[in-house]
Amino acid sequence: MKQLHNEEHGGERKWYAVHTYSGYEDAVARYLKQRVESLLMGDKIFDVVVPKEVKIKVKNGKRTTQEEKIYPGYVLVDMVMNHDSWSVVRNTPRVTGFVGADSTTPTPLSTEEIKELMERMGPKDPKFNVDFKKDDLVKIIDGPFKEYEGKVSEVDDERGKLKVLVSIFNRDTVVEIDSLQVKKV
Repeated sequence: MKQLHNEEHGGERKWYAVHTYSGYEDAVARYLKQRVESLLMGDKIFDVVVPKEVKIKVKNGKRTTQEEKIYPGYVLVDMVMNHDSWSVVRNTPRVTGFVGADSTTPTPLSTEEIKELMERMGPKDPKFNVDFKKDDLVKIIDGPFKEYEGKVSEVDDERGKLKVLVSIFNRDTVVEIDSLQVKKV
């Protein structure tokens, strides 16, 4: 009976990629969640995700975090594929189709692809990935000391900062700088 029930609903639960108009991914996710609720499709369509990751950038010497879409123009849907669920997703405003061989036969994403994506989306509070160690030679690429070269004297993994010895007026001077503002020489 359980097997028949599964076949009746088009098979097992899988993740599918849905193509949308670029820039409308969040709106499509909202529309689709509303449609799932209003059309009582919660037993076929379980989750809708816009794949994003948090990136740390430096602008005007200040570290900021920004969410960036991993795959612009795509939304991921966790669902049991059958005619009704396909129709709900396909007829959502600004959805252009499923990713697959053609628009009528969507191809599910592999477990490995989903696992990798979920890990990449990871925590919303990114950790600093400081790829420098004491005595590394670096060139400053941003900020008031741009173009200076120096040697790393201290690494602060917690804050993502470095202390770099640079020669100013023929004297070694310690400059605290964000790790994103330097590159290895």
